[in-house]
Amino acid sequence: MSELRVCALYPELMNIYADRGNLLLLEQRCRWRGIRFSLLDSDLGEQLDPDGADLFYIGGGQDRDQRLCAFDLAEVKRDALHAAAGRGAMILAVCGGYQLLGHSYELGGETLPGVGLVDLHTVRVEGPRLIGNVAIEVELDPGERRVLAGFENHGGRTFLGSGARPLGRVLSGHGNNGEDGYEGVHADSVIGTYLHGPLLPKNAWFADWLIGRALGVQEPLRSLDDELEATAHAEALRAAGL
Repeated sequence: MSELRVCALYPELMNIYADRGNLLLLEQRCRWRGIRFSLLDSDLGEQLDPDGADLFYIGGGQDRDQRLCAFDLAEVKRDALHAAAGRGAMILAVCGGYQLLGHSYELGGETLPGVGLVDLHTVRVEGPRLIGNVAIEVELDPGERRVLAGFENHGGRTFLGSGARPLGRVLSGHGNNGEDGYEGVHADSVIGTYLHGPLLPKNAWFADWLIGRALGVQEPLRSLDDELEATAHAEALRAAGL
């Protein structure tokens, strides 16, 4: 019987907007299929085993906590995260975690270091926060377009470099910066997004995609009775105006 090993980075510090719900959904959908699930965590000052998980997860946090995690990622966990991504382990980062995937985050006159997994940078600018329901069109597998729905609330504006591609195209909402019409980043096994709410309970199909990719499964996972999950997805789309 297969097992999905998940490592949550800074589960106490980076856990706002119900981000922990993403982990709960992954666990439950694995159990319904008879897939064993194990959850580890890695906090400040703790070394990260790049081979210790199939999926690494970073949620969002307050500015003060995000600053602590930024320096820890850069100084303690950087090499291990790069090694994990290099071997194809999935890395999912939401909001604050997403902002730390890139080169830097300019916050309140201070430049926080990023872990440098993807070509992007984030700045805090004058102006309103980007808040509201959001929907984006994604193409995770060639030729198959789907819609992710969630909620965004961020003061930072993220800009992708020439070497990065977005996770999706904004259908409703603000996205990375409210200007270029794109949301998130997708680089091989690394995914970053501003979608909270939490993300996976509103998009169970995406959770299944992550599980399959993390386990290296080529065939689709066994279908589940997803009537409630489909309703949650439809309501999230409706809230976003679709």
